[in-house]
Amino acid sequence: MEPESGIPTPRNPSQLSWVNLSRTLMLAYQSFGVVYGDLSTSPLYAFTSTFDGKLQKHQNEDAIFGAFSLIFWTLTLLPLLKYIFILLSADDNGEGGTFALYSLLCRHAKFSLLPNQQAADEELSAYKYGPSAAVATPSPLKRFLEKHKKLRTALLLVVLFGACMVIGDGVLTPAISVLSAVSGLEVTEQKLTKGELLLLACVILVGLFALQHFGTHRVAFMFAPIVIIWLISIFVIGVYNTIHWNPSIIRAISPYYIIKFFSETGKDGWISLGGILLSITGTEAMFADLGHFTALSIRLAFAVVIYPCLVVQYMGQAAFLSKNIGSIPHSFYDSIPDAVFWPVFVIATLAAIVGSQAVITATFSIVKQCHALGCFPRVKVVHTSKHIYGQIYIPEINWILMILTLAITIGFQDTTLIGNAYGLACMTVMFITTFLMALVIVFVWQKRVLVAAAFLLFFWIIEGVYLSAALMKVPQGGWVPIVLSCVFMIVMFVWHYGTRKKYNYDLHNKVSLKWLLGLGPSLGIVRVPGIGLIYSELATGVPAIFSHFVTNLPAFHQVLVFVCVKSVPVPYVSPEERFLIGRVCPRPYRMYRCIVRYGYKDIQRDDGDFENQLIQSIAEFIQMEAVEPQFSSSETSSLDGRMAVISTRTVQSTASLVVSEVEEFDLSIPSSKSSTLQSLRSAYESENPQVRRRQVRFQLPPNPGMDPAVRDELVDLIEAKDAGVAYIMGHSYVKARRSSSFVKKLVIDIGYSFLRKNCRGPSVALNIPHISLIEVGMIYYV
Repeated sequence: MEPESGIPTPRNPSQLSWVNLSRTLMLAYQSFGVVYGDLSTSPLYAFTSTFDGKLQKHQNEDAIFGAFSLIFWTLTLLPLLKYIFILLSADDNGEGGTFALYSLLCRHAKFSLLPNQQAADEELSAYKYGPSAAVATPSPLKRFLEKHKKLRTALLLVVLFGACMVIGDGVLTPAISVLSAVSGLEVTEQKLTKGELLLLACVILVGLFALQHFGTHRVAFMFAPIVIIWLISIFVIGVYNTIHWNPSIIRAISPYYIIKFFSETGKDGWISLGGILLSITGTEAMFADLGHFTALSIRLAFAVVIYPCLVVQYMGQAAFLSKNIGSIPHSFYDSIPDAVFWPVFVIATLAAIVGSQAVITATFSIVKQCHALGCFPRVKVVHTSKHIYGQIYIPEINWILMILTLAITIGFQDTTLIGNAYGLACMTVMFITTFLMALVIVFVWQKRVLVAAAFLLFFWIIEGVYLSAALMKVPQGGWVPIVLSCVFMIVMFVWHYGTRKKYNYDLHNKVSLKWLLGLGPSLGIVRVPGIGLIYSELATGVPAIFSHFVTNLPAFHQVLVFVCVKSVPVPYVSPEERFLIGRVCPRPYRMYRCIVRYGYKDIQRDDGDFENQLIQSIAEFIQMEAVEPQFSSSETSSLDGRMAVISTRTVQSTASLVVSEVEEFDLSIPSSKSSTLQSLRSAYESENPQVRRRQVRFQLPPNPGMDPAVRDELVDLIEAKDAGVAYIMGHSYVKARRSSSFVKKLVIDIGYSFLRKNCRGPSVALNIPHISLIEVGMIYYV
């Protein structure tokens, strides 16, 4: 979803091309502050990390030329060729990243493990991809993968492992960027000690994470100038160093110098590739942050500005090092002319903070998407911007990242060791992205398998060489992202496994509709005024908590709505398609089903209008059912059959019910006919006369030709709304059966139970008012 650029849409078609160009340029400008902060700061540490370790004995002019040639071709083949020209075309309705590729695959093949999929989800406008989606032909490879659940599970694990490595980036990027930026103070006359530099870096990191709760809604305009000034600075310094120190460095663009580099350095040169790959860290952000911009704007920014500036900077730095071999430990800051050292140092520090900011925000998005897949515990998600959709803040994750980042900074105190970990994390993500892209070429783009195989082999050979070199540095810091990923993978697996087992228990213990029909419209109990919203993860059927409630209490609400909040494999669900409404039983029962659908990037906002939208949607469904025969069949309705998509229009613009607003005090107790509650209400109003709010009231429209049965049902709905709304949820305790294995008992009874007790409850995550909540206790033996 693109941020607003402030450029009005022209009415004159002749102005369209100019406005499109202006908009693209504006988005390209904004992308500097969001997408390229991490990639543009890699010159701070790339050469230093490359020539550390065993390559120190090969520090000569030929090795410098070879290292620059490797950096040049790495920048050309991976960011430019793979991401700019190929991967940016594989967007999911404008969204990018690992989850976008997985979402595309789940929609074009039955790879998803989410158990609550429905045929109605495929009718979403965002579900379709391109003109060829409707004519997709099944291939033997597709049938083979769909048939074997273990392969689909393995695919999900690969995606989650890539997500965990991105979270690892969120820990390592602030550490290496800030520590590299402040290391410039080591080469000044007033040299700071290592402890003082470490303290300064920790102060900056704490400040960076402490400011996250303000959000990054202004990041595009506020940070873009910093990155642009930084890019101009390193470009000018690169040109100066190239001309002043060694203009012949331009010959190193030839691949001949790569061959010469490896012939002289051998195995040591191969291991040094772990440092070379640091020159492309942050490349994944070009694809992951696609949703806030356009593919053209990101391509324009990289090809015209980022790529030339980085190439010239590395060229100038290599030219300087070829004549100053002893400056390799502080290659970037030593290559800066003394006259501009301090301005560049300040800009470098600010640019490092910008790069860290973008990666931290991306980590929040990854965690949110993992939760949408049912693979991460519920956490508090704060939407920080009213104008740029998708900018979020997760407090729990923010403080965990801060603690881990400070631990790594204090523990390693060395950018080379952190760089080893950082390079392994970045290359693993690229490796996984290449694999998913090959599947997209076959199943989504419907190209031949040979095309996908050629793409996969070409980039896997390149990335495999870099990944193998990074793996050689596991003992020297490379173990950090592996350990972090394993920890997060365990959390994700335990949560996903427990959630699936709980869902399957609900699925196999649903209440029989025949049993409900046998009870009659009164359900065999007293139906009290009001609306009961029964929350369940089931998209079909009646959950077990309903029968548990009925058998323990002698009364139930006059109108019952079974609400299911579910995620679908699309980035966003438009408000017009969010609600699915249907009946659970015939009309006299006054029982409905509402499925609320969200995409993996949607934010469930607490706008306080959910009740009104739900009532309005049910009212529209009741009237639609009276005029459209496919929804009026009593047989279909009684069997919980087809559901209708109800547009969630604003209550003021609807014609289904007449809406009025009255001023009412903000009492937590819903309106009721009970004399006791009314007396409490009047007492509260007298003590708190200043607490008032706007209350929406529904009335029937003046329509003499309305069907009497429809009118009676609408009257019952309005009266139930006026009587009050109660939210009914299951308060479940999940335990493993006694016959379960030791591992299953460990996962369910200890791991999953611990996560459920310490994460946010479903009522909090769904913004349910606590005073209106009724919890039904149940034990799930899975």
